Amino acid sequence: MDHSSDQILPLETLRAFDAAARTGSFSAAAEKLNLTHGAVSRQIAKLEDWLGLKVFERNARGVTLTIEGNRLHLRTTEAFALISVNSDRWVEPRGTAVVRLASIPSVSGLWLMPRMAALENHPTKLRIVLDVDNRQADLADEGIDL
Repeated sequence: MDHSSDQILPLETLRAFDAAARTGSFSAAAEKLNLTHGAVSRQIAKLEDWLGLKVFERNARGVTLTIEGNRLHLRTTEAFALISVNSDRWVEPRGTAVVRLASIPSVSGLWLMPRMAALENHPTKLRIVLDVDNRQADLADEGIDL
């Protein structure tokens, strides 16, 4: 299949592949993802069509990865792990207060930065987002607290 216009597979296709590879079964993958067996099977067919090769050997007891499927699974496992490890950058931990500060560079460098670690390590779980700029920030429009 020519997939030059489709540079990346949809995430749900890769998730279905990963779940099936981990469980060794389309049915178990479907249960894990809250999908039907048919939905997982269609996602795997879409993947195999896109790649132009088989990633699973089907048998009566489930599925096993082909050599190419195993190589792909190693890469998708790395990719999902990378996403998982870095997702905390976008999700605020529960109970963490976020304070957005705006400052000019001289105040930030000479006064605020030496105190940042103490503020962030405070038992109240305070997270500080710092906007350092020479221009005067619009506190209301930019969501700046201080």
